Amino acid sequence: MYPYVEKKSRSPKSASKIRLHAIGWPLSQTVIRLNLLCLATLFLNSSTYAQDKSTQSLGEVEVSAGRLESKQFDTPAATYFVDSSTVANTGNQVNLSDALNLAPGVVSLNRNNYAQDIQISIRGFGARTAFGLRGIRLITDDIPATIPDGQGQASTVSLTSIDHLEVLSGPLAQLYGNSSGGVIQTYTKEAGKTPVGQIQTYFGSYGMKRTDWQASERLGENSQVGIVADLSTFKIDGMRQNSAAQRTQFNSVITLDPQEDTRFKIVLNSFNMPLAQDPLGLTASQFKINPQQAGTNALLDQTQKTVKQDQIGFVMQQKLSSTLDFQARVYDGIRDTNQTQASSCDPNNLTYPTCTTTPPKTGSWIALQRNFNGLGLQLKGREPGASIPWEWIIGSDFDQSTENRQTGKTSYGSIFSNTAYLQNSATNNDVFAQTNFFINDQWTLTAGIRNDHVKIINTNYTNSANGGASSFTNTNPVIGVTWHLRDNLNLYANTGLGFETPTTSETAYSLPSPMSGLPSAVFNAKLKASESHNYEVGAKWLETETTQINAAWFLIKTSNDIVSAYTSGGQTVYQNATQTTREGLEWSLRDTSIGHFREQVSFTYMKAQYDSNYYNASNSLQSVAGNALPGIPKESLYTVLGWSEKGYALKGKPPSPGAEVEVAFSARSMMWANDANSATNTSNGYAAGYGIFDIKLHERIPLSAGSLDTYLAINNATNQSYVGSVIVNQANSGFFEPGLPRNWVLGLKFTVPL
Repeated sequence: MYPYVEKKSRSPKSASKIRLHAIGWPLSQTVIRLNLLCLATLFLNSSTYAQDKSTQSLGEVEVSAGRLESKQFDTPAATYFVDSSTVANTGNQVNLSDALNLAPGVVSLNRNNYAQDIQISIRGFGARTAFGLRGIRLITDDIPATIPDGQGQASTVSLTSIDHLEVLSGPLAQLYGNSSGGVIQTYTKEAGKTPVGQIQTYFGSYGMKRTDWQASERLGENSQVGIVADLSTFKIDGMRQNSAAQRTQFNSVITLDPQEDTRFKIVLNSFNMPLAQDPLGLTASQFKINPQQAGTNALLDQTQKTVKQDQIGFVMQQKLSSTLDFQARVYDGIRDTNQTQASSCDPNNLTYPTCTTTPPKTGSWIALQRNFNGLGLQLKGREPGASIPWEWIIGSDFDQSTENRQTGKTSYGSIFSNTAYLQNSATNNDVFAQTNFFINDQWTLTAGIRNDHVKIINTNYTNSANGGASSFTNTNPVIGVTWHLRDNLNLYANTGLGFETPTTSETAYSLPSPMSGLPSAVFNAKLKASESHNYEVGAKWLETETTQINAAWFLIKTSNDIVSAYTSGGQTVYQNATQTTREGLEWSLRDTSIGHFREQVSFTYMKAQYDSNYYNASNSLQSVAGNALPGIPKESLYTVLGWSEKGYALKGKPPSPGAEVEVAFSARSMMWANDANSATNTSNGYAAGYGIFDIKLHERIPLSAGSLDTYLAINNATNQSYVGSVIVNQANSGFFEPGLPRNWVLGLKFTVPL
């Protein structure tokens, strides 16, 4: 086992190091009343049962606070930790959004559209994206899953083999480089001393079928080699027309510990999605009439996507001395994507410009072949004998991505023309440093800096005049302080600069001419990188050994924010706004004061708005000052109450046998779908707020060899009709992607020693 150095904990001496995970969710007046009741019950239970010997003691875990690990309780930043049992309790373990729903400050929306992936934003970063991830960094097993320009896909994360995940938001996230409005890191479980085999199968509404086979074992004379291998499949017919999907995924992590101070890790994963139909977004009238229908021309143009991705990564960790550690990583991968897109012509609206030039039967297609690879080096040290003890890290990251892109036209979904061949490339060459100064028992100072150089090149082999290149260089400092006011109370503050470049996809199109109505396939050289100034103040309070409360206030001022200007036919044009502001409050609570109960609450208030008007690329004034940024709800809340028949297991112990019941309520306020914040009798530009209940039942049955777990979930138990996510600034007002009505999931998991 690689010898990670234990750091001094500021938390109560009696607190054990239990992994902590909070829960984050949405709002309405009904939810406020529910949470007041939950809190009243919580504090009553805390005082009544504080001496119960079966209660869990809440401590902290090691998390990445910037580029240095520290105790979660001591970090001068908002961090969130999710363990494997929480991920498993989300159900079929397909969508990362189901686990991230629990984190304050995170808006995690399930599109129920596997062609476009889930939509995740952290403190507003990433809300504009029409597909995949933007503005936040995704890292899996120390290997970047976000390419240099800031694009990433959450679908490639293997949730069935996950050990835990971490979410970092705020200024310290900027130390991860371009487009680091937040950072999500996932880690695959390690092989234990006993070989274990595991089989899972899930069935559910709308033809959902999910299987998973997993094995782990340690090999060698001294168990120096650990192997975890996981193969999973997923298939669903879909709630909406044209929304079926199929996936197969393999993930394996091999660890080698040739000596006490050395560890090698090989990460192998493969993701194959041979079918993902795209039901598109709905207009307000379409959603009201039938939320299960596909969007305009989706059936006519047979909109869908296929994806194949393979990746290998290698990580070396070497302890050079008692105070010096070295890490190196290298990775390489390839991703193939093929997609057919619908015409934006509405047969019922012949005044729409493209209807005069493009018959409704004519859609478009795009084929992408991406090669991506990178190298990272870092050196970490500790100076415990200095007059002021401190630790430090320095490092560099070099990553690159080259993407061959072909586009053309389709007729009823079949390719009949090839109109363009392009190559997009993105590189980053960065250096970073961070230090933590332990001034005394009450104060810790954190400081860091990162210099990024990102280059984007678009080569158009069909028409060279339509290509172009942009280069971005930025230096981002970060500083923070933690005041250890009491053994069980920390206050912190930090501030820092960040930046976000446009992606190769966002630079691919420029605004159309007034008559064409379609985005022009011309490199958008006018796009600048957005720059942000981030502020955060927070508190972490272990009210008792079994109750933790976290709170954070943040303010983000952004200039040249990249916003969606126009979306048509699956193609989106982006531009820079003058200035935006995001200000908010995050609050979370977790209590385990009664051994058989677990109560959690998480609340986020965020006001995100344009601060001034701006002129778009067509030199037209956009009167948006004071308008809310689309895709960001002002309020979100989550509450959950769980009960375990035998009590929840402590850290490092196997799960308790018997029954478990969990009741959750999630809600969010309304959110706008367009910059204009417009709503008329015929075209609503917002998604109404909602609140839904989920009920989960779990029974763990010990067997003579191994165990059998049964799982039943009733989601949206009251059958609410709601919009699950929005497509920002969609040209035909097809903003809305419906959430699922009442649905069920039934699962079985068999675990046995091998």
